[in-house]
Amino acid sequence: MKPNSPNASDLESGQPTTPEPGAVGQSKIDRFLAYRRLWLLGGGVYILDQWTKFWINARLPLGSYGPGANIPVFPGFCNFVHVGNTGAAWSMFSGASTILALLAVGTLFAVFFWRRHLGLRQPMAQMAFGLLCGGICGNLTDRLLHGHVIDFIDLHFGSYIYPTFNVADSGICVGVFGYILWSLKQPVPPSDK
Repeated sequence: MKPNSPNASDLESGQPTTPEPGAVGQSKIDRFLAYRRLWLLGGGVYILDQWTKFWINARLPLGSYGPGANIPVFPGFCNFVHVGNTGAAWSMFSGASTILALLAVGTLFAVFFWRRHLGLRQPMAQMAFGLLCGGICGNLTDRLLHGHVIDFIDLHFGSYIYPTFNVADSGICVGVFGYILWSLKQPVPPSDK
C-alpha cells in the first residue's frame, strides 16, 4: 500500500482521501497541480502582458506620448502610448532598474518558500498570488530584456492624468488587493495563551 493511499479505516471514518499539497509520498506532479490556479493565472497574466508589450513595441517607438504620438482608444479618456519606466509604480525609484529586478526575484523566492504560511493551499490565495507573480515576472522580463519596463496604458480623468501602466502592473495591484481582502476575511487563529 502506498503511504498516502486510503485504507479501509479512512474510508469508514469519512476522512478526506486526497492528500494535502506537499504531503509525504505525493508526486511532484501532484504537488505542482495543487497550485494550478496560481500557475494558470500567473501564466495568463505573463503571456497577456508580454503580448501587449510586443504589440505596442511594434506599433509605436519608445517615447511616444501626447497628441499625435499615441493610439487613441477612447479619445479624451484612454490612449495607448509607449514609454519606458526604470523605476517602480508611479516612476518611484527611477533609475533603480537593477535593484528592482533583484527585489522582484527575491519576492518570487519568498512566495515560494513561504507558500504554506501565505495560505496558498486556498483557491482565493492562489488566484491573488497568480496575478501578483504573473505581473512580477512580466515586469522582470522587461527589465532584463530592455533595461526598463514598457508602460502603455494612458488614462485621463478630466485634467488628471493617471500614471501610465501595463497589464503586469494591473495584475500586481489586483493580486495584492485581492489577497488583503481575502486575508481579512480569514478566521483569527486561537491564541497560545
